[in-house]
Amino acid sequence: MWKRYRTLRAISAAVAGGTLISMAPATALGEPASTGLSRFYGQQITWAPCDVPAPPGVPIDFWKQQWAGMDCGTVLVPMNYRDPGGRALEILVTRVKAKDPAKRQGSLVVNPGGPGVSGVFFPKMLAGRSAAAESFDIIGFNPRGTRFSKDELHCAVSDQEPTRPTRPTDAQLAVIVEEARQREEGCRQAGGELRQHISTANTARDMDLVRAAMGERKINYLGLSYGTYLGAVYGSLFPGKLNRSVLDSSMHPDWSYYEAARTQGIAIRQSVDAWTAWVAQRHGTYQLGTTAQEVRAAVEKLREQLERTPVPWVGGPPDITHVDGDLLDSIVGNEAPNRPRWDVLARLVIQFQHALTSGALTQDTANAMKILMSDNAPRTENGVFDAVICERDWPADLNEYLRQMRTFREQYPFGEGAMSAAPTACTFRSFTPPERPVNLRRSGYPTGLVVQAEFDPATKYEGGRAMARKLRNHLITVLDDGSHGLYARNDCVTRQIDDYLIHGTLPPKTSTCAGAPRPDVPADGQQTGASTTGGSLAEQLKSLAKRYPGPLGSQTA
Repeated sequence: MWKRYRTLRAISAAVAGGTLISMAPATALGEPASTGLSRFYGQQITWAPCDVPAPPGVPIDFWKQQWAGMDCGTVLVPMNYRDPGGRALEILVTRVKAKDPAKRQGSLVVNPGGPGVSGVFFPKMLAGRSAAAESFDIIGFNPRGTRFSKDELHCAVSDQEPTRPTRPTDAQLAVIVEEARQREEGCRQAGGELRQHISTANTARDMDLVRAAMGERKINYLGLSYGTYLGAVYGSLFPGKLNRSVLDSSMHPDWSYYEAARTQGIAIRQSVDAWTAWVAQRHGTYQLGTTAQEVRAAVEKLREQLERTPVPWVGGPPDITHVDGDLLDSIVGNEAPNRPRWDVLARLVIQFQHALTSGALTQDTANAMKILMSDNAPRTENGVFDAVICERDWPADLNEYLRQMRTFREQYPFGEGAMSAAPTACTFRSFTPPERPVNLRRSGYPTGLVVQAEFDPATKYEGGRAMARKLRNHLITVLDDGSHGLYARNDCVTRQIDDYLIHGTLPPKTSTCAGAPRPDVPADGQQTGASTTGGSLAEQLKSLAKRYPGPLGSQTA
């Protein structure tokens, strides 16, 4: 999922204290004879059952189970495609073979997003929830520099938790800027020469070497979140090597990473407004207000109280000991896009109100909080996120960030709040990317499919619509839904994607699917509907998780 770093990300348009080098246009660099890549394109991958050492502290049996049923292999790629005779990197590739060899149609390469997320577990997740697994070998890979890489990219960071308030004071704004500067220095120190070669274009080139090593003339592709941009870049660089393509919850093809980050806060606010309106229509159930404005005021009052008197959270994550105003902002922002959980969110607000009086969370509330925190655990790793989002320029004017953060703390405080508009390591970028971002286009490969939820909080709906137009792909819109990642979650979407991948049948150029339903809690004055409110919050969350599973990429080990 394309989402801001939990530690601190930072990025800028100007190089701070470095020698400027010219940025060449991105090209495929994929003709072995003319580019010196023949030794890489001549590889053949050797598949074997996965045997990856368990990280320290991870039980061996659990670790082996994560890899069970998959084959592993490695492919060598040049660190610098403009100097293929130099240092080489090793890319880990995973495979779940087609369940029905007689129906096999080739390979489906998949990527769960990020950037900075390993895709090696994605084939196993997909194989258990996708009809396409009958007809395709599902192929995952470890993008250069990410977890499980021998050449893992790191940032040297402080052990101190970074400053990430949703509504920072002016004094905290200065600290946030300085921490972004320090983040860049830490990434520069630890990243070495590798860092400037971590980019979407180079990952796409690595994908083509994986394709060649598998002996495939063409690949099919399914990408989620940032993986949609990676797929679009691959198709632009290697149009003759791409067959069917699905872009699920797409990034905007033209927005900068800073624009994309800010739109997350805006999209979350839209869902919060929809939730407050829904709760207001059920004042008899929740007693939080009869209008959306009154419900929002109740949430704001609760936040002020929690900020003054945080409620202890016994048994919570090590770095979260109390429920305070920032945590409330985060919970409201993370849960409001999830329509089926609207009742749970309203009841959590009520439980927090009660906790202010009692001085403690109920055990059920604490258990529910653990579930919510595990759902929203960050998955971005190491320094890859910082490197990739630096491939596009960020504003160099620090005053612009300060203006934006002040706006966001007032108007869009939920979820990441003002941090959606904060500087990142890239604001102080210490290197110049060796090439410009790829000019996206579809010329030479078949029409693909873009799927986007109307209220996607991570990649705003406008991004999917723009990507479909840019590539002249077909677009499925999922109405009144705040999901990020729709394949194998929404039956209507899944049927159409499977039909396209397996049979090549595209839905109409634009079509819609219904989103996940809102809770069946009757509005005031309605006699229909059987209320689902009441009972254990934790058990309700577990039940909802079974009925509406999270996105495929959210279950990476």
